[in-house]
Amino acid sequence: MLSLAARRLPVSRRPTNQISTPLLRRRERRNASTISEAFSPASLHGPEFWRQLPSSSTTPRFEEASFDDFISWDWNKNNVIETENKIYELIEVMVPQEVPQAAGIGGMQSRDQFAGDVRGGMKKATMSVRLMPYVLSRINWADPANCPIFRQFVPLGSIMEEDHPVLKLDSQNEQADSPVDGVVHRYPEKALFLPIGVCPVYCVFCTRAYGVGADTVLVMKGKFKLASTRLKRALDYIESQPDLRDVVVSGGDAFYLPHHIMEWIGNRLIGMKNIERFRFATRGLAVSPSRFLDKNDPWTDVLIQLSDKARRAGKHMALHTHFDHPNEISWITEKAALRLSQASVMVRNQSVLLRGINDNVETMSTLIRRLGSMNIQPYYVYQCDMGKKLEHFRTSLQTILDMESEIRGSIAGFYMPSFVVDLAGGGGKRLACSYDTYDRATGVSTFRAPAVTRNGKKGQVFKHFDPLRSSQQPALS
Repeated sequence: MLSLAARRLPVSRRPTNQISTPLLRRRERRNASTISEAFSPASLHGPEFWRQLPSSSTTPRFEEASFDDFISWDWNKNNVIETENKIYELIEVMVPQEVPQAAGIGGMQSRDQFAGDVRGGMKKATMSVRLMPYVLSRINWADPANCPIFRQFVPLGSIMEEDHPVLKLDSQNEQADSPVDGVVHRYPEKALFLPIGVCPVYCVFCTRAYGVGADTVLVMKGKFKLASTRLKRALDYIESQPDLRDVVVSGGDAFYLPHHIMEWIGNRLIGMKNIERFRFATRGLAVSPSRFLDKNDPWTDVLIQLSDKARRAGKHMALHTHFDHPNEISWITEKAALRLSQASVMVRNQSVLLRGINDNVETMSTLIRRLGSMNIQPYYVYQCDMGKKLEHFRTSLQTILDMESEIRGSIAGFYMPSFVVDLAGGGGKRLACSYDTYDRATGVSTFRAPAVTRNGKKGQVFKHFDPLRSSQQPALS
């Protein structure tokens, strides 16, 4: 039985079935030298922006953090902010005495009032708060209520709106489409594997709030436990389905899979005759890119090895990540992406369209271009799901339609993401422009999903609902 205890295994540099020749050894030495030069501290070093942040005995000591500290995965793990007391202490240290209120409310507020707004948001939110040091370093602490990074990860009670009357906590019906614990099997050829329920950060708008992260006042979690018997049953199911070709390994976040567990999962998938493609889904590249540069951490080495091994086996492995705003990107992100690109790891990005954060053409176009410049494929822009206490993030279907229309043609077609709606009720992803009907007065649109036929869904018409503020009245039928 596989041991789940965290342990550091030696990382092989060459597959055991590869023949070593003098020419190959010379090439390996030359490649190793090139990569070593590309990722030496001297070539990596840019402005140490994190040192500008104030510190205290109870928050990360940014002012004292060297470059080696800041890219160290151990240093980052040891400086995660996630308890309620730590969050309030962070606000006390980082936030000025007076800051603007959220756009739409206007005016100024004291730091104590702002902390109270955060406290109110945390009582209503379905996700707990967890912040990596890199994320803290990218927040505009002079105006956190309007910062596109802060608002993704820390809930504010003052901007929350009334929930839509038809929402469900598990808006995508993932649990109903789960034939075995840890697997969501909705499409004929694709399945979602959920081995873990932990993430480096927790997005306020998480679609998997029913099971990911720590308990909140509203939601008791407990799903996605990292247990060997559970993982084995899930992988056995995947291998038993001859029509399955494609697997997404998510969670939670694959970033928190111990490297030896990720290696085991990857090797199992590569060894399955039915699986042709698999992807590890992580927001790590956006929220803790320094880990990809830490030579003392084996996670990235294992990822690259799995990519190489899959390629030699005639299969495809990719890393799927999640950037929502250009401000998430720094020179550290660029260097991390460069390492993956030089190692021939395919990286794709999935963004979520969020009101007040990236729901304008300038921001989304800039993000797409920045991703392209890092050899990250802009893959999807999702309509924000209809989750509990997320109505303030949601945009109308017309917004995403207009955005795609305006951006298309201004960016190379191969870098143009698909703008999609993940249909409530388990209809899966459909192009936003593929709706059958759209009543803009009521905000109700309808979609069909011909490929989704499991669990009695064949021929079903799926309804999508605009946020209440966008329509004249909610339609319940």
